[in-house]
Amino acid sequence: MIPPELQDARIPEHIGCVMDGNGRWAQRRSLPRTQGHAAGEEALLDTVYGCLDLEVRWLTVFAFSTENWRRPPDEVRFLMNFNRSLLKRRRDELNEMGVRIRFSGRRDWRVPRSVLREMDAAEEMTAGNRTLTLTMAFNYGGRAEIVDAVRGIARAGLKPNQITERAISQHLYHADLPDPDLVIRTSGEYRISNFLLWQIAYSELVFMDTLWPDFRREHLFEAVRIYQGRRRRYGGIAEGS
Repeated sequence: MIPPELQDARIPEHIGCVMDGNGRWAQRRSLPRTQGHAAGEEALLDTVYGCLDLEVRWLTVFAFSTENWRRPPDEVRFLMNFNRSLLKRRRDELNEMGVRIRFSGRRDWRVPRSVLREMDAAEEMTAGNRTLTLTMAFNYGGRAEIVDAVRGIARAGLKPNQITERAISQHLYHADLPDPDLVIRTSGEYRISNFLLWQIAYSELVFMDTLWPDFRREHLFEAVRIYQGRRRRYGGIAEGS
């Protein structure tokens, strides 16, 4: 059910989310950083439920970046195992809710085969769902995606005059993924951190102080309320200006 304070005609079709602040959440509680990542699971699930309440069609979350490999090895191992176990625990629940699970990023030698198997299983199980598409940006970087798109264009043999914005978009990891209407970043940081660089050209950005493990659907609704209070001009002039 859409909260009464929100306009159902202006619900974003696609929301992106940079899930930041797990480490700080743990440190403030004198816990290992890994406990912050574990606590973020409930935030993710409640955000999915919030998107279902709002009838959002697409949700893309930044789960693990190409830069995250620089973190301490123990933390990287935890994140690999955590994401694998999260998929096993939650894919049935998400499938029952009509959520399609997809992954965006490089499936290279750095990602353990056991994680890749769980990713493939989750995608296969939920492939027919269309209520909400949850895209996990995993081993993902916006610049890497653009590089891979350009490589795809080169392999396709396109001539210089055939390289258009449309051609580049069609060679991104998921050509059917619409550009985000709204991108939320938690934890009070004011940057994009290499997330969906091509796609967010005209996205509305909302930065929230809440650390990711504390994020719930009420925070999602607040971000949508802020979004609905803005006038999207796409480089033009709003009517009446």
